[in-house]
Amino acid sequence: MAPPLLNLTGIKLTFGGTPLLDGAELTVTAGDKIALVGRNGSGKSTLLKIAAGLVEAQDGEVFRQPSATIRYLPQVPDMDGFASVRAYVEAGLGPADDPHRATYLMEHLGLTGDERPDELSGGEARRAALARVMAPEPDILLLDEPTNHLDLQVIEWLEDELARTSSALIVISHDRRFLERVSRATVWLDRGQTRRLDRGFGHFEEWRDKVLEEEEREQHKLGRQIVREEHWLRYGVTARRKRNMRRLGELQTMRQRFRGHKGAEGTATMVASDAAESGKLVVEAKGIGKSFGDLIVVKDFSTRIQRGDRIGLVGPNGAGKTTLLKMLTGELAPDTGTIRLGVNLEIATLDQKREAVDPNETLTHYLTDGRGENLVINGEQRHVVSYMKDFLFKPEQARTPVRELSGGERARLLLARVLARPANLLVLDEPTNDLDMETLELLQELVAGFSGTVILVSHDRDFLDRTVTSTIAPDGNGRWIEYAGGYSDLLAQRGGTRLDDRKLRARTTVEDAPPVEKNPPAAAKSPATKLSFKQKFALENLPTKMAAVSSSIATLENNIADPAFYERDPKGFQKTIAALDKERATLTALEEEWLELEMLREELEG
Repeated sequence: MAPPLLNLTGIKLTFGGTPLLDGAELTVTAGDKIALVGRNGSGKSTLLKIAAGLVEAQDGEVFRQPSATIRYLPQVPDMDGFASVRAYVEAGLGPADDPHRATYLMEHLGLTGDERPDELSGGEARRAALARVMAPEPDILLLDEPTNHLDLQVIEWLEDELARTSSALIVISHDRRFLERVSRATVWLDRGQTRRLDRGFGHFEEWRDKVLEEEEREQHKLGRQIVREEHWLRYGVTARRKRNMRRLGELQTMRQRFRGHKGAEGTATMVASDAAESGKLVVEAKGIGKSFGDLIVVKDFSTRIQRGDRIGLVGPNGAGKTTLLKMLTGELAPDTGTIRLGVNLEIATLDQKREAVDPNETLTHYLTDGRGENLVINGEQRHVVSYMKDFLFKPEQARTPVRELSGGERARLLLARVLARPANLLVLDEPTNDLDMETLELLQELVAGFSGTVILVSHDRDFLDRTVTSTIAPDGNGRWIEYAGGYSDLLAQRGGTRLDDRKLRARTTVEDAPPVEKNPPAAAKSPATKLSFKQKFALENLPTKMAAVSSSIATLENNIADPAFYERDPKGFQKTIAALDKERATLTALEEEWLELEMLREELEG
């Protein structure tokens, strides 16, 4: 067996009170792909920092193979002192590393390298940090929430890239689908200690539940054994003093084990406050469009959202998801078309940027809007501390400022506030950010079982698959299409084509296109002085053909936009998709031919 590249043994760390790490262990050998999982606040990021040498453990042994290179991706990258993204990325390279690898990664992550670090968005900063740690192709990659702020296209590219890398990986992520695809082993950090499963994350939850059930059975057996020994102590003591003292000592040990057992942390309790039922029609959009200067964000989009629908919006960062969401909820007026909102709507919104939080505000003040210490949840008055416990906050945190919360705790606090407001329309913009697996499961159950209507934006494919009834995605040039079902259904209806798979789309377009007669200018001994009759005829008639094909495309797109079409006639839907691809291919070929002839005409006449 190959020696480990990294080995942590008996790691202990306490920040006052209950130990954060209490004998944690972690072993990494060449080629390992490990998912590091655990509740928010369990110490995952701290353990990763100890592995990277950024935090010193109070006790335990840390072995790093001297020749091994380790790169660590923090949740918040520090780019101070760098004039450009390229300088930041290349600063992570070693003397023997290939600088072309850095260029390759920046290009595939949508960066030029000329960007100024202080002007980057959260997603751009995350991509720059990924390029920096991946460029050297280290022996060990330590990735802390690598998918945060990334859109689906980049996440799927990153999955493919990590699958190909020879580097060993330790990954912390809340994205289930991502962990399932990149991991081959799982380390569970729970109550300060680690357990390892030599299988990928897809098998983790079933294994975890069995471990907890077995632990509960053992604790119950210990309790019954203590009862039996206490009965013997009262009624069965004999004159054999030595044996009695031994059994008495064993009883004391069992009592200490029983009292010292630290059970698994409870789960949050999420219940949305129901408002009066809305009308059957929630939102109706007809031919809406929105542009910012020359940039067309939404073009001629129509949809009808009814009570009980759960709509997901997906697409690249900057595609206009939040703009479309604001138009659908009436917060932003469209430039063209009409938006009609239903009657009796009570809207609760979780904003992606979380701008409404004052870091100096206490949890109690934030949850109650400063109106005392009670809230009304579904008509029942509850003390704020009792409500906080539903979201796994401790009573002593009631007066804690928001700035002292971890990312996961802040996410739970925002959800607690949103769900306390009576609503029949939930608007959730990236609700899964920073949530641990258990809290994410509860949010899924809440969204899937919500009696009202939900419109959400998310990059979490698993969350979309488990919650939404239809998915709206961009199709280029401001066009948006609504697909029945979640993200996996969207891919199936697109023939498996990913949202960013431009090369595949272009290749399919050309191969599926019907033959279109082209007449490129042939090289001749004497150059032509004017268009041939056939070229002139084609140039005059191509615009009419393009208009007819464009009209056919619009009709097909309108048919696909019907959310009930796929459920009603899956085969017909697939035929319509194929016909649409064919018509688009035809239009592309006609446009290319017209452009070629038009350039030739200008050249001959110029």
